[in-house]
Amino acid sequence: MDSVGESMIDKKIQLNIRNEIVGINCKVPLSNGKYVTAINFDNAATTPPFKTVINDINRFAPWYSSIHRGTGYKSKYSSRMYEESRETIMEFINANLNSDTIIFVKNTTEAINKLAHRLLPEKNKNVVLSTLMEHHSNDLPWRKRFNIDYIEVDSKGRLSIADLKNKLNKYKNSVRLVTVTGASNVTGYINPIHEIAKLAHKYGAEILVDAAQLISHAPIDMKPKNSPEHIDYLAFSAHKMYAPFGIGVLIGPKSTFEKGEPEYSGGGTIDIVTHDYIKWAKSPHKDEAGSPNIIGVIALISAINTLSLIGMENIFEHEKKLLNYVIKRLKEVPDIILYGDTNNYKDRLGIITFNIKGIHHEILANILSYEGGIAVRNGCFCAHPYIHRLLNINKKIIDERIKNPDMPHPGMVRISFGLYNNFAEIDNLINLLKIISNNKKYFIEKYNSKYFLM
Repeated sequence: MDSVGESMIDKKIQLNIRNEIVGINCKVPLSNGKYVTAINFDNAATTPPFKTVINDINRFAPWYSSIHRGTGYKSKYSSRMYEESRETIMEFINANLNSDTIIFVKNTTEAINKLAHRLLPEKNKNVVLSTLMEHHSNDLPWRKRFNIDYIEVDSKGRLSIADLKNKLNKYKNSVRLVTVTGASNVTGYINPIHEIAKLAHKYGAEILVDAAQLISHAPIDMKPKNSPEHIDYLAFSAHKMYAPFGIGVLIGPKSTFEKGEPEYSGGGTIDIVTHDYIKWAKSPHKDEAGSPNIIGVIALISAINTLSLIGMENIFEHEKKLLNYVIKRLKEVPDIILYGDTNNYKDRLGIITFNIKGIHHEILANILSYEGGIAVRNGCFCAHPYIHRLLNINKKIIDERIKNPDMPHPGMVRISFGLYNNFAEIDNLINLLKIISNNKKYFIEKYNSKYFLM
């Protein structure tokens, strides 16, 4: 990155961005009764809101009213804001409103479930290729109506493009969709979505990108419809992009949503109804049943404007610096186990998973919170098959856990960065991890109780 871009993000991070995060200076209690400024390294789960988002919601609130069909000024204004927001979203990811539709949902999970319901299996096209690294939300919905197979990962957990090619060749023209995460929520690997799109289109398939983990960390380009690298469907959630007000987005071809019936029916979804006749509204309204979440939409657009002002490339480069630094520092911690490739990680977001030998991941995560006010996440991150592979958990162990659910849950500790995190916070984390690793017996005895595992 050039010096101009570097100085821009560094200056914004130091002077502006941290001050634009709600709750950045909140104090949280420690086990000794003292309070410390909270450190949030759980951004892959959800991000705190921008102050600009809260301010824009407050400015809009006096004009809040019903969406569509209302004749009052406030209703017309709210409706216009709601509909014009689609253009802002399309510009953010370089989609095309002429050929694509944008559907508002609650979150990425609902978006993928909606597409799984609306994407009808075609004759001789009943296969969906998912991957071994997917979040459950991009796996389970496809099992209901399609034959699903999984693209393998290599020994480091990266997606195997070779196996994708093999499976596309195996199923030939039977593949309806290749569905893949833009970036893993476990290892942070960024998948080559445009290369995958090109391969999928070569075999007459479409591609869905689950962009939940990618949308707020790096630029996304859906590319023109006539490009072989075009992304057919895109799904993401606002709560992972500094606008946690219950809105998500599904983008895809209008032709897909013109066919079939919506999974939810009711107000706003129809054009004409009698007791024996239904004419559905046109997309996207057919797929947005009930009263729209206009507050969520306002929040999302505000977040997009703020992210665009900072610059997605600048955000990516800043978080890459954090990633480089934390991997280097984590290697200093005694008995640490790092997952994913920690030598060649140019294709990773700021998501790192690890364990410390001899300490259960749940206990370790609680220690970080109670001793340092550091928020992380632990467990399997709704990606059980991927975690099983990374931890080398065999089928025998899985079968034993199915029979005995009280067995200790396998898992890892995850830290994940937002654009506001800094190097001093990483230093605090490393210093505490070193203390924990060097005093395992003390901390295990202190925290190995039901009270601290709640």
